[in-house]
Amino acid sequence: MRLRHIEVFNAVMLTGSVSAAARMINVTQPAVSRTLQHAEVQLGFPLFQRVGGRLKPTVEAQTLYPHIERLFAQLDEVQRLSVNLKAGRGQGALRVLTVLALSYEVFPRAMHLFREKHPNVVVNHQALHSPQIVSSLVLQEADVGYVFSAVSHPALTQELLADRRVMCVAPKGLVSARQVKAGVITLAQLSKLPVIALDGQDPLGTLLAHTVRDSGAGLNEVITVQTYHVALALAHHGVGVAMVEGCTASSADRSKVDVLALEPAIATSVHMLRPIARPNSITTRAFTRCMQQALQQMA
Repeated sequence: MRLRHIEVFNAVMLTGSVSAAARMINVTQPAVSRTLQHAEVQLGFPLFQRVGGRLKPTVEAQTLYPHIERLFAQLDEVQRLSVNLKAGRGQGALRVLTVLALSYEVFPRAMHLFREKHPNVVVNHQALHSPQIVSSLVLQEADVGYVFSAVSHPALTQELLADRRVMCVAPKGLVSARQVKAGVITLAQLSKLPVIALDGQDPLGTLLAHTVRDSGAGLNEVITVQTYHVALALAHHGVGVAMVEGCTASSADRSKVDVLALEPAIATSVHMLRPIARPNSITTRAFTRCMQQALQQMA
């Protein structure tokens, strides 16, 4: 199929008629009909059948369409990237992305440090999941992003800012005073307690799942959540033990919970990401230093 065939096919799939498709892509109805016929001749099978005055896609068309949708999504990304490249970055502005867990304590501390030295720079911040941060940076919709775990992408460069370890946040009274004093809890000990698990699609959730499986210690998972601060909030309310990274654990309310290091130690890391196509500006470097200082403050 040629690009023109694909455009017309997509328009008919979305609208259900030749006339509506013609209006959608701003061409005549005969042009849509001819293009469809030409596409069907090239393909060797029909794409639509007329039923009750509307065009009904054939099985073959329905099989093709998910691939066409993905293609149009990629074309939309090209369009967005073109607009961003044309617009460039505003003077005196910095677009910062962080994962949710870094937006509660680390980012505000970094922002305070940054404002002291760069009061005239306007910062636009968004808290997103890691895949969204990678996508936005690749499309040059932001200047810099901060995530957990290393990310490999040919359009991005990265820098390790800090190493952390997984911590367990337990409701008061759930673990013994002796264990709290020791400040450590093992997977075997954790297996006897109700656990708030992290979603398997989260990088830390995946790492935890692999570690638990390799250790042979089955955990009593009472709930699975997507974000670390939801896990922390559930621990604050006595639901179970939250396994979170160190930045989230540092914001725990010690009057409600005890914070213990997990053994064996599971390392997590904080990384800076930025588009290779963008110069590493003074403001980007300055904000990254502030993020690093904020992480050191919370160590």
